[in-house]
Amino acid sequence: MTVPTIVLNDGTSIPQLGFGVFKVDPDETQRIVSDALEVGYRHLDTAMIYGNETGVGAAIAESGIDRGELFVTTKLWNSDQGTQSALDAFDLSLAKLGLDYVDLYLIHWPSAHRGTYVESWKALEQIAATGRARSIGVSNFTPELLQPLLDAADVVPSVNQIEYHPYFQQLASKAFNTEHGIVTESWGPLGQGDLVDDAGVDAIAAKYGKTVAQVIIRWHLDIGNIVIPKSNRKERMAENFAVTDFALTPDEVAVVSAVNRGEAGRKGSNPVGATF
Repeated sequence: MTVPTIVLNDGTSIPQLGFGVFKVDPDETQRIVSDALEVGYRHLDTAMIYGNETGVGAAIAESGIDRGELFVTTKLWNSDQGTQSALDAFDLSLAKLGLDYVDLYLIHWPSAHRGTYVESWKALEQIAATGRARSIGVSNFTPELLQPLLDAADVVPSVNQIEYHPYFQQLASKAFNTEHGIVTESWGPLGQGDLVDDAGVDAIAAKYGKTVAQVIIRWHLDIGNIVIPKSNRKERMAENFAVTDFALTPDEVAVVSAVNRGEAGRKGSNPVGATF
């Protein structure tokens, strides 16, 4: 199956469908990522705080897949924000992954109470200038948190990875991202277990002979999001990957979009006011 790609504002291309390893047991990560690579995923998303970068790197090394065919993302954790600390954290992530470069490096959370995310962004710009991160971006940034970074930036983030699923569509954040040439990437794309329960969505799934989860992943693709579902089970990985043989009509996209609950649908932390 051919996964669509999106060209980022820096000219690099990212596979629109990837595989995330949030909450994947470090001891199981190599096996799970190896399964994902066998299914066909070529976009892998990890983070320092997940504790499983080593397992991701081991799976990549074992796979024998040419590095140029892979897109690898990792992230700067909050306690590593700053200039030298960010540079050191990036070096450590790269070593754990066993890679010469990553395709995308993100500030994981604004952690605004620290007052260091703009400084950290300047460190990411330094990293990008060396080519060891092909693209740089942010995660969990709202417009009011992103604007100070943009005011100081020489490089506009290529991606903003945020919680985004049918029950929680951050429409203002997505509009702001789009306005500034930043692609929205969805974490928790299926609602972290709170799968859409809606007769209209069920009817769409029945029409295409797909599951509701597959319809939701397809919805993300059709509205232009990058999407990184996760699963520990190979058969579910394959199911999540099998979404490129159909597309939703505009009316069907609207049916899925209509289930939005706004703030009531949020599953994760609100980055505004978060103190971790």
